[in-house]
Amino acid sequence: MKILFTICGRAGSKGVKNKNIKKFCEVYLAYFTVSVIDLYLKKHMDIDADIVVNSDSQELISILDNNGMQKVEIIERDESLAGDLIGKIAVISDCYKKMQDRMTKSYDMVVDLDITSPLRTVQDLEKVIDKQVKTGADVTTTVALARRNPYFNQVKSTQHGVRKVIESDFTARQQAPEIYDLNASIYAYKPTYLESGKGVLDGYCEVVEMYDTGILDIDHENDFELMEVIAKYLIEKQEDFRVVYENIPVR
Repeated sequence: MKILFTICGRAGSKGVKNKNIKKFCEVYLAYFTVSVIDLYLKKHMDIDADIVVNSDSQELISILDNNGMQKVEIIERDESLAGDLIGKIAVISDCYKKMQDRMTKSYDMVVDLDITSPLRTVQDLEKVIDKQVKTGADVTTTVALARRNPYFNQVKSTQHGVRKVIESDFTARQQAPEIYDLNASIYAYKPTYLESGKGVLDGYCEVVEMYDTGILDIDHENDFELMEVIAKYLIEKQEDFRVVYENIPVR
């Protein structure tokens, strides 16, 4: 099986300044992403894989080019793909097209891992890839069980106070359908779906549930600080998270 792993990150950030090049638990945040790919490939020697970094940040490119774990290919992001309103799937699709030409090979799957979701395990990555292979979905992505449910304990504003987001007669959360939060950690794409130009959830989508407190949206400095607290706890207490951290050679 041929897999293209993509690591995409823009220069700068509005919520957390330069978050893609920050250090996290004393190592570069981006190294967590390379580490989990590195461990996966060491465990699955039969996989023919390439890793590509797509960025308009020379600092991020330098950090990932010198990661000490896996060789990465570099694509400097086109200016047309660097705007705030450009969807990430467009960047991933661009990576796929350019890497096909560069490496002269056809990929069976494209797997994107988000830099700002460092707390993932090798098992998470395995589950996503395995489900994508088993189901043949257009996209397989990761989720966490939502802490609030629109059928039961989420409300929306109306002209006359608030109402449930989705009307129901449920009196207990257990009666409501399970609802998941997309956590933007791992996405596995069928290459033909990337070529279609459709959005992430416009096709046949499967999901893999991850450890729910392992992923936070890093949109503010306090999110970053809280994530580090959670990371240090998980690295100390859970081996699956610890091995990813200890695999990073640069301290």
